[in-house]
Amino acid sequence: MSSTKPSWPERLQALAAAGKDPALVEFHAAMARIDPETPLAEVPLVSIDLETTGFDPEADAVVSIGLVPMDLARIRLAGSAYWVVKPRREVESESILVHHITHDEIDPAPDLADMLPELLVAMAGRVAVVHYRQIERRFLDAVVRRRLNESMAFPLIDTMALEAWVLRRNRHWGQRLADRVGLRRRPSLRLGQARERYGLPAYTPHHALTDAIATAELFQAQVAWHFDPATPVGNLWL
Repeated sequence: MSSTKPSWPERLQALAAAGKDPALVEFHAAMARIDPETPLAEVPLVSIDLETTGFDPEADAVVSIGLVPMDLARIRLAGSAYWVVKPRREVESESILVHHITHDEIDPAPDLADMLPELLVAMAGRVAVVHYRQIERRFLDAVVRRRLNESMAFPLIDTMALEAWVLRRNRHWGQRLADRVGLRRRPSLRLGQARERYGLPAYTPHHALTDAIATAELFQAQVAWHFDPATPVGNLWL
């Protein structure tokens, strides 16, 4: 992985010092206490997935959140959480076809701002594990900016980025040449296809909690196959 990593403790300390919302201040303070030198085998983790109406955090909205606490040894299903949340914009039918969350579920659901303190407690002190980092951190930050006029930031480990790195590292020079001339189809980095390469079972996609569990399992497999559990978490987080 790249040797250039963000200085998360300093950034999070600054956010905690400048923050106004008590729950957000405590969250950033708890995250700042995570030592980047902590071995992967010892760091608390939480796998998170958001289902959204699209990919643009300024134009689209979160409709559900799933998370499950974990470490390299265990995925703690008893501590998992799942929320349907009501976006401020109308959910279009095309979006419902993807995540299968209907208006009957969305209409009585709380606004994300109302359950944000509960979400922050569930995440605090744990490094987030996600598949495709352009969703979770950007959407949560956008929500906090709109609702609280503050920023939300946190380090995360992206299993998609890890898988891309593993594939690049392990590719034989002949396969690289074939890729270059278009003779070989590149392996998919989608969650389901990445799991297949580790012999993990297929799950129905686009349910936030199921995808969070699937991501947790994938990360455990990636570490077991490709990384030393003594690797400092700061070597992998983004």
